[in-house]
Amino acid sequence: MPFLPKIQQKLVLIVRSDLCMSTGKIASQCAHAALSCFLIGNKGFKNFFTIKSWIYMGQPKIVLKVNSEQELISLSKSASEAGLITTTVRDAGKTQIKPGTITVLGIGPGNSDRISSITSHLKLL
Repeated sequence: MPFLPKIQQKLVLIVRSDLCMSTGKIASQCAHAALSCFLIGNKGFKNFFTIKSWIYMGQPKIVLKVNSEQELISLSKSASEAGLITTTVRDAGKTQIKPGTITVLGIGPGNSDRISSITSHLKLL
């Protein structure tokens, strides 16, 4: 797809480490966030080239961690203010987590540099 811009794109998934979720639970919550971000970004024409470029580049995804809900909410606000696609996942409460608990924040797909300006201080999960 040579008509796409050559801007690096990525999707960042930020997991709350204070919840002590199992590996499977984390994977499930991250999948919810990734799909939600994609669906949000795929609506309308606004993010068309971002989404297509991200797909063409192999859908890069980075999983990071935070220590609290407050930190997650603050990052979500910063990303939204920067015009990035965001979603927060709230657990249904059927297994390990209380209903309505925010577990994961998805940011992107979007410009790697813009996302990194908000998330670069975080550690990999």
